[in-house]
Amino acid sequence: MKKGDFLWGIALLVWIVILILPTSRVTFMNFTSNYPYIGGFIKFSILATMGDMLGVRVSKREWIKPKGFIYKAFIWGIIGMMVTLVFTVFMEGTAAAQASGRLPFKGSSLAQAFLGSTIMNLTFGPMMMAFHRFTEMYIDIKHDRKGESITLKELIEKNDWNSLVEFSWLKTCPFFWIPAHTIVFLLPSEYRVIVSAFLSIALGLLLAISKKEKKASIEKVNLYEKENCI
Repeated sequence: MKKGDFLWGIALLVWIVILILPTSRVTFMNFTSNYPYIGGFIKFSILATMGDMLGVRVSKREWIKPKGFIYKAFIWGIIGMMVTLVFTVFMEGTAAAQASGRLPFKGSSLAQAFLGSTIMNLTFGPMMMAFHRFTEMYIDIKHDRKGESITLKELIEKNDWNSLVEFSWLKTCPFFWIPAHTIVFLLPSEYRVIVSAFLSIALGLLLAISKKEKKASIEKVNLYEKENCI
């Protein structure tokens, strides 16, 4: 076990202790209830960044501080504020649609959670992922080319659309985030954003696994082409 593993584990344990101990949990929940956007920013900027770092640790087998670390944490914080808002929008909107007969199973908490999660992850979810991907790319390029301008066209051309569409949109949205957020929406509202932030750690692992599989696949293709003189 490396020093980074220990420090990361301690950081995660601190969050768990805060949520387990009654006094700290009540204080934290009261703060995030009174200041929901600030609370969402803090939760995601820390926990989602931890997920990113864990993903790098798994894929590269060492702890590496990401380029533009503070800026990327800030972007996660912005996403946390977005999530704080859209959780209410999609859950309350789903309930209103059920009440008016535009969606089925009125009065069912499970149906409301599933339908709200499905609609959110088929609309807001892909756009949020694209926002995160492009802002992350911008930060990486800006870090390497300080002082140079970066155009949207350049970001679009550099983006790996295959991984964004095939993995992020067509795999993680329906098979990870829809069921995960269905469970999240069944929780009391004050716990939803923090649990979703913890899930971002799991997403970091998924992304790392995807990158490793893609790298292995590319290496196999290159080896095959080399052996067969293609």
